[in-house]
Amino acid sequence: MKLLLSTNDPTTIAFATAMLRGEGIECFEMDVHMSVLEGSIGAVRRRLMVRDSDHFLAVAVLRDNGIAVEEG
Repeated sequence: MKLLLSTNDPTTIAFATAMLRGEGIECFEMDVHMSVLEGSIGAVRRRLMVRDSDHFLAVAVLRDNGIAVEEG
């Protein structure tokens, strides 16, 4: 799996997930339940991961919709 997006904004994660699933790209959100440890202040960034084989297309989909993706 490759990192696609890392953000503190849950709306960005939700929008990106909807865009990817609309294109048939499965994604997995990591660090969702970290708010239990951090006290719900949004200090820990959530990560959105995709399969290695879907990464190139996923980057294109998100960039076309104005979402900045992780480089590298």
